[in-house]
Amino acid sequence: MASVKLSSRRAIVTGGSGGLGQAIVARLKQDGVRVANLDLKSSKSREQADLFCQCDVTDEESVKQSVQDVIAEFGRVDILVNNAGLQGPVAPMTTVSPAEWRNVLDVNLTGTFLCCKAVVPTMIAATWGRIINISSVQGKEGTAGAGPYAASKAAQIALAKSLAKELATAGVTVNCIAPTVIDAGMISQISPQRKAELLAKIPMGRFGTATEVAAMVAWIASEECSFTTGAVFDLSGGRATW
Repeated sequence: MASVKLSSRRAIVTGGSGGLGQAIVARLKQDGVRVANLDLKSSKSREQADLFCQCDVTDEESVKQSVQDVIAEFGRVDILVNNAGLQGPVAPMTTVSPAEWRNVLDVNLTGTFLCCKAVVPTMIAATWGRIINISSVQGKEGTAGAGPYAASKAAQIALAKSLAKELATAGVTVNCIAPTVIDAGMISQISPQRKAELLAKIPMGRFGTATEVAAMVAWIASEECSFTTGAVFDLSGGRATW
């Protein structure tokens, strides 16, 4: 995808130190955005963000402080990419412990909620904003053996749709991207057998790439995507058909 005009924008990317997060940070920087990475760990990648804030997205005070630090440095936040995520256990639902369940929901869903809550007021004040949740095709169709993850991603979609309706006249859009397996980040946490099972579901016969996700993030964050909110953008190689 060709570069889009984002040179005057300021962004937060959560989980920007992981494989997918690094690609999103790099793409936004390529398009002229000043980017803050909110993550528990810093990135040694050459595509470093303009600002790093050590942040636990499951902790409201940590999120509040990080957003305040970003605003102090950048002046505002125009774009929020809720990318921080946790795969969690790959196991039958009946074997998942309550602690494992809560951990996945805390990172993937509550983390998204807390970041939105912290950032939305500054976007409303500016009458412009883009919120992009990195969800998953698993949130649309469910996946055996990944119940906590699929449930958290489905809820992340519902959160976006609800918030989009609340902000529809505020100049702030809220959308989701629903990728299939991406050849970066979480893929390292699953077994070769599981990878083969997931690959078999993709008609294109390959996994997605981090740069493809990042390109879609950049477009949704741009002025060109101005009349779409509460939507789920498919990025599944034909796996999802609705």
